[in-house]
Order: sequence, then structure tokens, then C-alpha cells
Amino acid sequence: MTHPRLTLPTWRERAARPLPDAVRGPAVDPTALTVGQVHLGLGAFTRAHQLLCTEDAAAAAGATGWGVLGVTQRSPRVAEQLVPQDGLYGVLTAGADATSLRLVGSVRDVAYPGRDTGRVLDALAAPTTHVVTLTVTEKGYRRGPGGTLDVAADEVAADLADAAAELAGPVDGAARTPVGMLVRGLVRRHRTSGAPLTVVCCDNLTDNGTVLAGLVADALAAVPGADAVGAWVEAAVRFPSTMVDRIVPATTDAHHAEAERLLGLRDEGLVVGEPFFQWVVEDAFAGPRPAWERAGATLTGDVAPYERAKLRVLNATHSTLAYLGALRGHATIAEAVADPDLAAVARALVDEDVLPTLVAPDGTDLAAYRDEVLHRFANPATGHTTVQVAMDGSQKLPVRLLGTVADRLAAGAVPHAAATTFAAWVAYVRAAVAGGLVVGGRTVALDDPLAATLAEAAAGSPEQAVDGVLALRQVVPADVAASAGFRDATVAALRTLTR
Repeated sequence: MTHPRLTLPTWRERAARPLPDAVRGPAVDPTALTVGQVHLGLGAFTRAHQLLCTEDAAAAAGATGWGVLGVTQRSPRVAEQLVPQDGLYGVLTAGADATSLRLVGSVRDVAYPGRDTGRVLDALAAPTTHVVTLTVTEKGYRRGPGGTLDVAADEVAADLADAAAELAGPVDGAARTPVGMLVRGLVRRHRTSGAPLTVVCCDNLTDNGTVLAGLVADALAAVPGADAVGAWVEAAVRFPSTMVDRIVPATTDAHHAEAERLLGLRDEGLVVGEPFFQWVVEDAFAGPRPAWERAGATLTGDVAPYERAKLRVLNATHSTLAYLGALRGHATIAEAVADPDLAAVARALVDEDVLPTLVAPDGTDLAAYRDEVLHRFANPATGHTTVQVAMDGSQKLPVRLLGTVADRLAAGAVPHAAATTFAAWVAYVRAAVAGGLVVGGRTVALDDPLAATLAEAAAGSPEQAVDGVLALRQVVPADVAASAGFRDATVAALRTLTR
């Protein structure tokens, strides 16, 4: 049986009849919302995390000004999913024992930069827009080896040329990069309303608000005549840091079938999330914001302890299980953590290397947090794949793992478990490049923005491979690369993994 597609009219018709206990509709009336937030990077994660929280915050406060304009990145796919559905989509929460479905209606419009850049810039400039949020992945920020904006990259340079032209009047040509889109919107906002704005980075970057503020400053410094805009940004725009946490696996045909069974409508925009949700936000805003704390978020004066614990415990363990699991042919993280050998490595990483580097956030038991993380990873309902987590290692490991390594080395200890994780990444790179990495019955290629560089660096003997990767200064800090103890531990681990 083919069910009707989810839209506002079909949802209203469906909601007029009894619903299963496991199904909830939007927390607010979507048609009552006006846009007060623009989100750049309308992927699955933000739809299962921040946008759900924004809707619940609006419902709790009785606010109607927090509808969202969602902006896709390079593809119109999400727009093609959501626009015909009047912005509605479902979040399927997949627990180990139960599944539930929640519809979200906070997305009031969807734009694709390839055709809608002018509309996005107008929204970024509008005084009724108070918050801009971003989830564009680590590599989406287009940083150079030193961490600054790569202003020489062709797409970035083209966006900055358009930003320069925007100083004199509207320029609506397609934006190429998320930071370019944001900077062009800031230039237009300064030239028109000049209203304060808060820009909230929600990607896994250490001190992400400060990082994004620096990238915006880099961009404006490269735009001739933008000094006044830069001064206005410094005075009127805030970049609070955040920490986000929810496992959001790829949506499968089985997920679609389950959601359709529960709802009786076909949802092309469905996303999936685990039951756990955490969002920690620095309370530093330039103006109005959603009452996110009334929807489960934590507002704090210092995100750093939460962020460091999440990056070093959860994200580093996730990467460890991904690389080791893929090398053993495990298709999912749940399969990997069920492997006693791999679970032991993950626990050793946290206990021996990570926990000594952390200060617990207020009210947090880090040992209990470790156990909760491993329990979450064991949930087979999420279907989070090892290959999905393993991608972009050159971008992820510097923030997830190598800070821990540097801290342990500075304390006079060689982090052997962390060396095993690093060696597993090198082994994964070597196997993928050689065409010998088979996971879930299929051969896996290396998916990394530095794939060609890594392929060359990781060639040769185990010693040559480790030395080659350690020499990549865009990935490995000099103090870590200079450690003979870490180098030798990594070589030994790589030999064990590849024998």
C-alpha cells in the first residue's frame, strides 16, 4: 500500500483520527511561526537535534517568532525533501527496546544556495532574524593548515569577492561556502539594518564559537574596504560556543518503513536519532534567543569542560571503535563495541589516557559518563556505521584524540591506548588505499579531504607510514610528532594490527 506523502493538509487529516501512543505531532502550529533563525547546513543532525530543541523551546515559551529558514549546502536534496512537505519532517527515536516518532514543524522555509542565495542573504540581514546556527561539518569551514580561513581557495576567494561587491549594493550570485554565505550576509546586515546578531556554531570544533569568530574576522580582513563591517561585527555580533551530542545515524529503508507504519504517511525528510540528547550553550547572546534551556539544553558561562569531556570521551572512543571495527569487518559501531577486544581498547583509552586530562563539569561523574557512552554505542537500533564515523579522520582526530596525546606527553606519560587509536587510523588509511578494506561485504574507499596526501604519507613499512603521517603538520601538532615514545608506541600498535 502506498501512503500519501506528509504535508500540512495530510497531517491535519491524519491527526483528526486516533494516533498510536508512539506518535506525536509538532509542538507548535507551524503556520503560526515567523522566521527568527537561519540555519546553515540543514543535514540530518540539526534536524534531529537543534531544530527539535528550538521548536520545544518555542512551545514552552509560547513564542511564535522562532521559525527557521533552513539552508542546504551543496545539494538541493533536503529542499526537495522538505519543501513539498511544507517543512514538516519526522524524527524517529530508535531505542534498544522501543521506537517513537515525533513530527517537527519549526522549518518554515528551505533554501538552496545554488538558486536561493539572495533570499538567504536577505534573511541574514533582516532585523527579525536574531540567531544564525551552523552545522556544516569540520571540513565545511575551509580552514588552512594553520587553522585560519583558506582565503586563497578558489571558492572562498570568489565568495569574498562577492562580499566586497556587496559593500556597495546587493549581490545575489550563488554562495560557494558556508563561511562565505555568512560573511556576505553580515555585510548586507551592516549595510541595511545593522541589528545585533548571534551566530551559533554547532559543529565538533574545539571552542567552536571562537573558531568561527576568527574565520569571519579572517574573511573580512581579506575584503578591501570592510573595516567598518569588521568593527560592527566585533561590537554587535556574538559567537557563543556550544557542545552538541546525539547520535544521528543514516536513515535507512527500514527506518522509512517503520515511520510510515506508525504515521500512515510517507515522509521523505525523515531523520533518526538515539534517545539521548545533550546541548550545552554558552550564555553569550547579542539579542533575543529561543528559550532552549526550557527544552533540555544547558546554558552556561563556560562550555569548555563539557566540550572537552565529550570530544575526548565520546568522540575519541567513537573513532577508536570505527577504525578498529572496520579493520575487523564490523559494519556498525554496535557490533564493534560488542567485540570484547575492541571494547577493552576503548575503555583503556578513556581510563588510562583521557580521564587524567579532564576536569569534570559541574555535577558530572566522568566514570559514569564513560559507561553511558559505551551503553549508547551498543544500541543496535541506531545502526551507526563504522565507515560513517571513520570518514574525515584528518579533520576529526586533531580535536578528538591528539589533544589528549599532547596533554599526556606533557605530563610525562606515553599514551599507549591513544597510540593504538592513531595506529588504527593509519592502518585504515593503508587498507582503504590498497583496496583491501572490506566492511559489511563491500570494499571501502578512503573518504577524507586529505586522501591523496594521506595515501602518500602512509605508504611503505610501518615505520615509514607512521613517520610519514606524523610529519603532516596540518594534522599532527609538532609536540606530538616530536615524541619518540608516542612514535614507537604507534609503530608497535600498527605492526600488531597489520600482522
